[in-house]
Amino acid sequence: MAISALLLVGGTFLSSGKATHSVGVCYGVNGDNLPSKQAVVDLYKTNGIGGMRIYSPNEETLEALRGSNIELIMDVAGETIQSLTNSDAATNWVNKYVTPYSNDVKFKYINVGNEVHPSNTVAQYILPAMTNIHNAISSANLQDQIKVATSIDGTVITNSYPPNNGAFTADAMPYITPIIKFLVENGTPLLANVYPYFAYANDQQHVSLAYALFTQQGNNDVGYQNLFDAMVDSIYAALEKVGASNLQIVVSESGWPSNGGNGATTENAGTYYANLISHASGTSGTPKRPGIPIETFLFAMFDENQKPGAETELHFGLFTPDEATKYRLSFN
Repeated sequence: MAISALLLVGGTFLSSGKATHSVGVCYGVNGDNLPSKQAVVDLYKTNGIGGMRIYSPNEETLEALRGSNIELIMDVAGETIQSLTNSDAATNWVNKYVTPYSNDVKFKYINVGNEVHPSNTVAQYILPAMTNIHNAISSANLQDQIKVATSIDGTVITNSYPPNNGAFTADAMPYITPIIKFLVENGTPLLANVYPYFAYANDQQHVSLAYALFTQQGNNDVGYQNLFDAMVDSIYAALEKVGASNLQIVVSESGWPSNGGNGATTENAGTYYANLISHASGTSGTPKRPGIPIETFLFAMFDENQKPGAETELHFGLFTPDEATKYRLSFN
């Protein structure tokens, strides 16, 4: 797939009667050399990127987003989640970070908890905090505009191949089932971080590079052309098994590093991002949910030189900190 496929960033599709950007980009700030918040928002706008995810509320970013028409996922900072189990604290949080901006910032999802594992101490606070944030948003009469969600990763899924066998792990069930009930009741998608890169890098014996990069010709023996669809559909299968077959998945992160690990090259990353954008923006969908675009947020806007973890974590940016594209990408 040609890199020019990235022209599709900013394309829209219709969902529940609303125009929705199918592809956005996550904006991480773990770097000491990143552009100003206003410069970042301007970079989104000039490149036609229609969605942004930020990992904690930042008033400077919110000010810069006013009037931009960029749809926003805003995470609750992890260290704040426990405090929001108090309803007054949740109301104060919404009154500080949401309502003052709601007329001209396009909040779409408030995300409570990113990849929280069921054994994590914070897991017990996720649903109460979600409920309180939702109630505060409803009190501000914003419930039709802003939905309250949480994002999972693949560790809560077992038997993911073939995808139809996907199920939530036994450990995850007590944690995730009431959250799914909340999402269904409120018409909110489940957010999921989906990384074919890590599946490939950790198991090259069984996962081919072509399958991970969308470049495989034809389908495999269970009907899949690419690993991304298989991973998404394994989550859909898990949702079906808990009676939530109508729940939508939004891919809240997906990316490929350009350095630091197996298969982490600029060429592979450029291929992955181009093909993912083309696929997510198109109408093929996944085998279990055909015919509709896949709302997806690419990870990430910039290389982040202070990001903790493996070396690959430093190299997920679409842009370098001086705002140059790493992949000669054209967005408009």
